[in-house]
Amino acid sequence: MISEFGAKFKAIRREIRDEYTQPHSKPWILGFSGGKDSTLLAHLVLECLLAIPPDERNRRVFILSNDTLVESPVFQAFVDRLLDHMTENIPALRVPVEVIKTEPEVEESFWVNLLGRGYPAPNRMFRWCTDRMKVRPTSKFIREQVSRSGEAILLLGVRRAESTQRARTLELHDAKAEGRLSPHTDFKGCYIFTPIKDLTTTEVWAALINSKPPWGGNYSELTALYKDALAGECPFVMSTNDAPSCGTSSARFGCWTCTVIEKDNSLESLITAGHHDLEPLSRFRKRLKEVSDNPDFRSKVRRTGQPGLGPLTMDARAMLLEELLEIQKQVGYDLISNTEVRLIKEQWAVDESDALFRDLTNLEVAKESTAA
Repeated sequence: MISEFGAKFKAIRREIRDEYTQPHSKPWILGFSGGKDSTLLAHLVLECLLAIPPDERNRRVFILSNDTLVESPVFQAFVDRLLDHMTENIPALRVPVEVIKTEPEVEESFWVNLLGRGYPAPNRMFRWCTDRMKVRPTSKFIREQVSRSGEAILLLGVRRAESTQRARTLELHDAKAEGRLSPHTDFKGCYIFTPIKDLTTTEVWAALINSKPPWGGNYSELTALYKDALAGECPFVMSTNDAPSCGTSSARFGCWTCTVIEKDNSLESLITAGHHDLEPLSRFRKRLKEVSDNPDFRSKVRRTGQPGLGPLTMDARAMLLEELLEIQKQVGYDLISNTEVRLIKEQWAVDESDALFRDLTNLEVAKESTAA
């Protein structure tokens, strides 16, 4: 007799296989954060493909991961190792699966925006980071696939049990669903497939702990990371409408620079568990928020030229860059690239030139007004 747990997974595997063998060639794009849910989804999809006769494995599958370039260094190092392991071992399985990693354009990176253009640290009212660092890089790849194939299916490892917000989002998807697929609200030709949406967290862990990855190895490192961080993963974000899942107060792996939250529970838990090299990062995250919230470190003119609290001052940007470079030297992690440093300084030159032009213009206006 099959247990309820076994029956649930049997139904999921049947659903994945049935959708994959539909008579069309829409590619699958599996949103992969490297956390437990997206890992289980990738596991189930690979298992499905291996159970299908080789001549019926006609649909391409992309495992799509995004690195914001400011992810938690401990977790991103794990994800990079995992992606490399997948890339190396999946070809031997003879399945049409390709691993893709996207990154934000360097001109749109967190540091170029904050230290270069002087954007204040993100907050709930000005969450400029999600779109530039998560949505745009993944959207570009998905649009390319839709353009090439006409349509594409996005597989997401989201679950109702994650949060009330996630359950509400899935209800909206279900209301618009055409069969098991629902059209993506922002991308015409992109459909969403959520095979594990009804699993509980306990069921996810039970499935991972009691199985081996199709690409080889085991899930012990993933399990240990969650134990150390007491965390979940920041989800694969496809739209600014998904942003509330990013930067919430729950303990999640995500950007170590996230100032949308008051306290990074995941980062603090990793430090408590022995990752003491993350302490300077935790302090600098708070420093970014303190400097951004201090009017003394902000221009009194907005970029539009209107009066008001504007970008970080040049002195503040230079001060924070110097501190970041010192921390990078101290901890040994790659926190900012040489290219980003170059672009930051080029932006400073542009802003200083613009500021000089504004000052001269204001002076001329003042002279004309006095003469009149």
